[in-house]
Amino acid sequence: MDFLVGLYFFYTFISFYFLTLYILTYAQNRKQIHEVIKPDSIKSLSIVIPCYNAENLIGKTIEAQLNSKYEGLKNIIVADDCSTDSSAEIIKKYAKKYEQVMYVKTPSNTGNAAGAKNYGATFADTELIGFSDDDSVPSRDSISKMVGYFNDKQVGAVTSRVLVEGNKNFLVRAQAIEYKIIAFTRKLLGFLEAIYVTNGPLSIYRKKAFDEVNGFDVKNMTEDIEITWNFVTHGWKVHMAIPSIVYTHPPETIKDWFHQRIRWNVGGLQTLGKYKKQIAKTGMLGYFILPFFAFSWFIGLTGLFFLGYRLFEYISMKILVATYSVSAEVALITIDSFKLNPNILFIFGIVLLFLGLTYVVVALTYSKEKGRVIGHSILDIFIYSFFYLLMYPPLLIVAFYKFLKGYNTW
Repeated sequence: MDFLVGLYFFYTFISFYFLTLYILTYAQNRKQIHEVIKPDSIKSLSIVIPCYNAENLIGKTIEAQLNSKYEGLKNIIVADDCSTDSSAEIIKKYAKKYEQVMYVKTPSNTGNAAGAKNYGATFADTELIGFSDDDSVPSRDSISKMVGYFNDKQVGAVTSRVLVEGNKNFLVRAQAIEYKIIAFTRKLLGFLEAIYVTNGPLSIYRKKAFDEVNGFDVKNMTEDIEITWNFVTHGWKVHMAIPSIVYTHPPETIKDWFHQRIRWNVGGLQTLGKYKKQIAKTGMLGYFILPFFAFSWFIGLTGLFFLGYRLFEYISMKILVATYSVSAEVALITIDSFKLNPNILFIFGIVLLFLGLTYVVVALTYSKEKGRVIGHSILDIFIYSFFYLLMYPPLLIVAFYKFLKGYNTW
């Protein structure tokens, strides 16, 4: 068998495997996707908000936490990572007005979210500890819909569903679709005990488990992925509450988006490198999460390769045929040119495309907004599926290169 054909078959097999896995998991658990578990007790909770130069949003973030319906919310600890704007003054005003709000400042700028989070965590003495980004706004009942999972003493972490705030341009709208698909997929992975990240906008941890893994890794650019793998390594369960919604502000320009996703992917590779020895060990981390993460990279990079190869092959053949036809004085187009000869690789590609679009529609249906079944126009879905996703493979190549070069800058 030709190497490229074999590689394409392997790529197709992995893609079909994950799509089939998602479909079967969805079919078996669809009635539990929006489940809310009632807490068996009111557990004390501290929320830590790492803040750096967020003067335009930090007030709204603090107010959202103050408006929480959860009765056990004891402290809102805002950890100022030596901001140079007016963030400190804004936080201090809230701390003076509300007893729940505590202002703390890192001894020096840590340069990353993990450092500020860990520093803020030292002031928490509650059973649960949560973290929220300085630009994130949770719904009033978000926390209440998360804490019920901690009825199970083996649960160490619970994460929320992140949605996009705003509808400014095609990039923001594409990310709005992406975030919904990520959330839906993460919930399905939760049924398999294979959640690989507890997001930054709003996640809650059992303080005992958080202390056991020594908090966040300040050397990792995606501390939310690393701590999740650390939890699983130590035997803690991780869940997701999809009815728990938190809104975030995504990048609005290609430059900012590219920078953010480079950080995400370099951090993911850092985590993969740190835990690579756990493969085929440590339960679901070694037998599913690690392979899942690695194969996701394989699919992203291989997809770009095959697309580029097909385009190159098509254009090259057209040029060669045109050159030969002109020199030989034969017709460029004959009746044979219109014969359809689909091969198995082409059929596989069409089936994958159809299944992928179906998955997108199902995921968006479970994130419907304002009474609309899907919540997005056909044009937005088209742009996301055929243009936005094509931005990823080149980004993955750059991220891999930066990872090899030791890139570690926020």
